[in-house]
Amino acid sequence: MVAKQRILIVDDDNNIAELISLYLNKECFDTMIVGDGESALAACDVYHPNLILLDLMLPGMDGYQVCREVRTTSQTPIIMLSAKGEIFDKVLGLELGADDYMEKPFDTKELVARVKAVLRRYKPAVSTPEVSSDKCVEYPDLIINQTNYSVLYMGKPVEMPPKELELLYFLASSPNHVFTREQLLDQIWGYEYIGDTRTVDVHIKRLREKIKDHSSWKLSTIWGIGYKFETR
Repeated sequence: MVAKQRILIVDDDNNIAELISLYLNKECFDTMIVGDGESALAACDVYHPNLILLDLMLPGMDGYQVCREVRTTSQTPIIMLSAKGEIFDKVLGLELGADDYMEKPFDTKELVARVKAVLRRYKPAVSTPEVSSDKCVEYPDLIINQTNYSVLYMGKPVEMPPKELELLYFLASSPNHVFTREQLLDQIWGYEYIGDTRTVDVHIKRLREKIKDHSSWKLSTIWGIGYKFETR
């Protein structure tokens, strides 16, 4: 029997947490509920979730701190949940390593759909090697392997969350092809992302911090349109 995927729900509002858990259980997910940041970090060590639903407004350690701590040791997908709808809050969450962000109140069915979508995108990270022969692109001083989710830059491994790697791989697989932000959202997130295209900008910014421009290639902004992996 296939083991159920485990979802850690971190929310101090037990009514919301129980409702989320109910819907996820109906979709054959296993769930655990905790109500504060310290308990969330402890649960990660013993429960080993496949995905974390993380509320931002928690007693004590807030969701941003929890996300930062989780990212020091794990690439477990994180979907942030918050009543804060400001662009700054979304961008900060994504910059800290979250894979998605949903505003409260949200539609529970949409949340379940996003959980499934994020898990689908993350699954190849643990896929078996034999499916991978064409999942690697190479440029001078850069190797991106989407089979084992690894990036070698200047001969050294670079750690990055799944979506960052998928975005880099997708762009590098079609050199000099310009993609709009909407096209990138559709390709990388795999569903109709309800939000603004700033998500793509945040991920490009994080990539540029880790992968600097090279004399043979670079990540280029096409103002007013989108991005491309430019080769020279």
